[in-house]
Amino acid sequence: MQSCLIVIDVQESFRHRPYFTDTDLPAYLSAQNDLINGCIARGVPVVRVFHSDGPDVPENAFSKTSGHVRPLEGLAPFDAAATFTKSRHSALVGTGLDVWLTQHGVQRLIVSGIRTEQCCETTTRHASDLGWEVDYVIDATLTWDMAQPDGQTLTAADIKTRTATVLQGRFATLCTVQQALTRSTPTTQPS
Repeated sequence: MQSCLIVIDVQESFRHRPYFTDTDLPAYLSAQNDLINGCIARGVPVVRVFHSDGPDVPENAFSKTSGHVRPLEGLAPFDAAATFTKSRHSALVGTGLDVWLTQHGVQRLIVSGIRTEQCCETTTRHASDLGWEVDYVIDATLTWDMAQPDGQTLTAADIKTRTATVLQGRFATLCTVQQALTRSTPTTQPS
């Protein structure tokens, strides 16, 4: 089965958000980089997705004008099989990624990136609903603590647990980096 790694929103924009901390960043980058390098070594195409929206002004970290819509420092450099820019949570809305995947015969997506419960989870649910098999590599996703409606903190670890719980067996297969690499079929890089 033709697989494709999707690297979602791993961009400098997040460093300019008030919730950003680097607490989980080293472990995340290690897993993300291992996943990228493992896919490349196996001939699995790696697709990069950036997020850009809001006013196109330098103060908006997610605008192209800000200069922050670029790879996150510490991410392994790689030649993407394709690069898409999205303005919605799902990488499959309005980007052409769905067309590209279909044209290249991709049947299984390996989802990774930032944020665990937001764009990565939304893309996973959307891809599953469209018929793709999805491997969700929870260790190769990153998120941060969030305030709950009652003001209490929901930790990043709890968010990851919640995301894993709602995706497993319904929308995706939860995988470690190694499991995702083992499940991917060596292919040739699409042109």
